[in-house]
Amino acid sequence: MSRWQYAIVAISMCCLLIFSTEEISIAKNPTQTQFDPRQWTELPGDRKVDNLKSIDITFPYATTENFVKTKLYACPRCFLRTDVARAVQKVHQQLQQQGYGGLRIFDCYRPHSIQQKMWNIKPDQRYVGNPAKGSDHNRGTAVDLTILDRHGEPLDLGTPFDEFSSKAHHTYLELSPQVLKNRSLLKKTMASAGFHHIDTEWWHYAWNGNKPTVGNWLWDCT
Repeated sequence: MSRWQYAIVAISMCCLLIFSTEEISIAKNPTQTQFDPRQWTELPGDRKVDNLKSIDITFPYATTENFVKTKLYACPRCFLRTDVARAVQKVHQQLQQQGYGGLRIFDCYRPHSIQQKMWNIKPDQRYVGNPAKGSDHNRGTAVDLTILDRHGEPLDLGTPFDEFSSKAHHTYLELSPQVLKNRSLLKKTMASAGFHHIDTEWWHYAWNGNKPTVGNWLWDCT
């Protein structure tokens, strides 16, 4: 092997080591984002508009009724980055203006330590973000949700929340026309407010804007 070949191999090994170290450091030492009311909003949040009170916060992860079969949150509170929260409020209002009950939210900001617990149970990046990179939930820029009808009952979206199967994918079309219509309504309304979907989960939407740092702060339940 020539001297130049040795040099190329050495540089490649150094780059690989730097990349690997960065990934591990994120997982072991997540960014400690302190709660700052100028950056975060809790939903329902702004009480100036009465119908924002009716945003339904139903967190399966604050119970044992979830895929890890463990209570991950001490209490259900929905925090999002302020721009993201305002966009969710906009979606809620749009749906109510169309005669629906609005939104039911399953998950919002998720501390990095909780992400790690989920990954330990299901290390599958189709459904759980790799904590080595940090997810949009950890940044407060993603929300899991569905639509309620005018009676407060969830629309039929084809599967329960967090069903990790092909039936929950947006590309799965072997569903009733009404289910497909409901999924399309959620996707189009969220897109109009600045969110994009992922292919594998009909309930998950992430903000199109900037990606802030990963957070690992826990909210107070008192």
